Amino acid sequence: MVATLSINKLQARDGLVIDSDVHMSGANDFDFSPRLSLNGNILSITSASDGSELATTELDEDFLLLIERDRSAELKVKFIVEGMHGRLDKIHPIIADGKAKKLAESRWKATLPISFE
Repeated sequence: MVATLSINKLQARDGLVIDSDVHMSGANDFDFSPRLSLNGNILSITSASDGSELATTELDEDFLLLIERDRSAELKVKFIVEGMHGRLDKIHPIIADGKAKKLAESRWKATLPISFE
């Protein structure tokens, strides 16, 4: 289950792009199925499994025009699981050697339809 979802940035490219971070409850938790809905100028992200509201944001006129034109938005998600990787203690001093270690980050991108209320 999703612990928290935060919207970092909204961009207008070919369509509306929503950049977000999702904190999951555990490392073996795969229950994330977001749905987008628009009520007036408030865009909300809800969970399809239980219907709970994960995040909301207020949109400007430019973003509203993009949504009315496309009826969809691209959702970029960076998954964060606390305590999954531990902590990286020893980093190679010369990063250009290619021996530096970087912890894995799970990222996801999808185009979701927007339901109008």
